[in-house]
Amino acid sequence: MVDRISRRLFLAGAGAALTPGMSWADAAISSLRPRMRVADLTGPERIIRAAGLKGEVVFAVADAKTGTQLEAVGAGDGLPPASVAKALTALYALDVLGPEYRFETRLIADGPVENGILRGDLILAGGCDPVLDTEALARLAGNLKKAGIREVRGAFKVYEGALPYVRSIDPTQPDHLGYSPAVTGIALNFNRVHFEWKRGASGYAVTMDARTANYKPQVAMAKMQVVDRGLPVYTYETAARLDKWTVARGALGKGGARWLPVRKPSLYIGDVFRTLARVNGIVLGRVQVVRGAPQGNALVTHRSEPLRDILRGMLKYSTNLTAEMVGMAATRARGVRPDGLAASAAEMNRWAAGKYGMAGTAMVDHSGLGDASRMTPGDLVQALVQARQDGALRPLLKPFRLRNEKGQPIKDHPIRVDAKTGTLNFVSGLGGFMTAAGGAELAFAIFTADTARRATLSRAERERPEGARSWNRRSRKLQQALIERWGSVYGS
Repeated sequence: MVDRISRRLFLAGAGAALTPGMSWADAAISSLRPRMRVADLTGPERIIRAAGLKGEVVFAVADAKTGTQLEAVGAGDGLPPASVAKALTALYALDVLGPEYRFETRLIADGPVENGILRGDLILAGGCDPVLDTEALARLAGNLKKAGIREVRGAFKVYEGALPYVRSIDPTQPDHLGYSPAVTGIALNFNRVHFEWKRGASGYAVTMDARTANYKPQVAMAKMQVVDRGLPVYTYETAARLDKWTVARGALGKGGARWLPVRKPSLYIGDVFRTLARVNGIVLGRVQVVRGAPQGNALVTHRSEPLRDILRGMLKYSTNLTAEMVGMAATRARGVRPDGLAASAAEMNRWAAGKYGMAGTAMVDHSGLGDASRMTPGDLVQALVQARQDGALRPLLKPFRLRNEKGQPIKDHPIRVDAKTGTLNFVSGLGGFMTAAGGAELAFAIFTADTARRATLSRAERERPEGARSWNRRSRKLQQALIERWGSVYGS
């Protein structure tokens, strides 16, 4: 990587500058400032060499107000963006759905209601709400009682067909990782179930529940068995109506808890809703999952918070499920019915190429979890510059705190950064906006990846592979060094 930079720097010459017609791909390290010293031009080379990263390092930075290209290395080279991709997904959803859009989850009656008795089926109809939780589900159950329903004579159904069913966001991840759950048109608690264990005199007591702050309903569709073995720690097996887990006894210790992914979201939410309805005196039958659009009258409707707020949470906590559901909902709103994440991402790619000219970007999902996705830093910076005009994205991005040598946040740092981070094993990215002490606002994107090393990982190694933590730590230091450089050189 350093050799390539050195050759490009030599060919460009110390006084090289981009002309108005030059593209990101034409520049290796270049500047529009004619009086820049040679030492400034070679700054990125020193920073990259000091990071000691194996793999590729690419970046681009521009004046956010004018779009003037300031500096770039491999700006036209695509690397996996990891969760930086969620910034693009946010722009996609904002453009297609609008910042005030709200997702609706409805309880529908397909028959008449007489004297509090529903003489027909009750359908819990998902509307792609990615942040529906047990608290909201409890309100739905309570409002069903307030609507006068005392008894349901027909079946209890859960409609999931607003989106296709996807078993796992990234099938290459180990089954037990909560950030790669199933996706479909309805979700609860980010499609995760809470597993807790406590050691007693006669063995371990385990629970599987859908807890939130005020509720802890037990879940029947997810089962955990403690078994005597060393490795693997977890195993998963699907059954007709069950998520069946085992866990190695030796890995449990005295007690603990973690969230596990749900592979059958509709059975999960149906299971929990039946419990909450029963608390309100309404007994429902066995859950039936349906994909055909329901017909009937809405008895109760839950509306999500505005999309703007959902996206702010997605960008802050990097929730993969939110990105996938919001992204696929936007694709559907464009009149396309995708059969999975890749098809929906392909539609987002077409939108990005038309909206922002992002011809070098090829996403395979909306979250960035799939490492087959590619995004160029030049593409992202181009989109950020254009998105700045309406000012919708930067207020949603999480502040990125610069740190000292001990890793502690630096209070009152003169450079203010609002950006999206992205991390996979041997993949790291950062993209967003920075305001320097002199007031200059810059848009930037930095992608690093050792794709060759990542390709050697087995599925079991994907959780904590050897060397990944130190590699990603060096990448983050590289990102900060570049930001501090840009704040110094282009800050006024």
